[in-house]
Amino acid sequence: MSKIILASASPRRKELLAKAGISFTVIPAAGEEKRTSENPGEAVQQLARDKAEWVAQSLAECEEGTLVIGSDTIVVFENRILGKPKDRRDAAETLEKLQGNTHQVYTGVSVLERKAGKWVEHTFFESTDVTFYPVSREEIQDYIATGEPMDKAGSYGIQGLFGIYVKGICGDYNNVVGLPVARLFHEMKKSGINLRG
Repeated sequence: MSKIILASASPRRKELLAKAGISFTVIPAAGEEKRTSENPGEAVQQLARDKAEWVAQSLAECEEGTLVIGSDTIVVFENRILGKPKDRRDAAETLEKLQGNTHQVYTGVSVLERKAGKWVEHTFFESTDVTFYPVSREEIQDYIATGEPMDKAGSYGIQGLFGIYVKGICGDYNNVVGLPVARLFHEMKKSGINLRG
């Protein structure tokens, strides 16, 4: 069975992979994130690729068939990429934009496969529409006071406390959480890779 490495410290991605029945180890990428494109699909694929490459290059020895999975998630509203909030005010401004509206969540995934002494890349992205009910400023401030939005793209986590305001999603729920597991399995299967061994 191939050794699988998740190049992310995200507890949400770890949980999604584990629930899918995949055995893996975690080696978080430590390189600085530098987005080189304002196109959401291109941006998340580049960020995911950078994470996977950082970890792949850090491995002293690597057996044939090793897989390194890098992933990154961004939130997009009106064609503008919204990052993690800089502070509480930034989080409030973001959530006030998103409430009562529809936005997109993009997750890029880059899998590097060790094959014949080289790294072969499999990279893709998934997009999901998320629509929120109207949310009052007081409700937004109460949510920010929990501290939950401060490390999340778009200033919220769909699986967390702000999930009660989600009116609907169009697409893969797991993609919004941080990893489109079904698409990952599908893409790997097309390349002849069984992630469950």
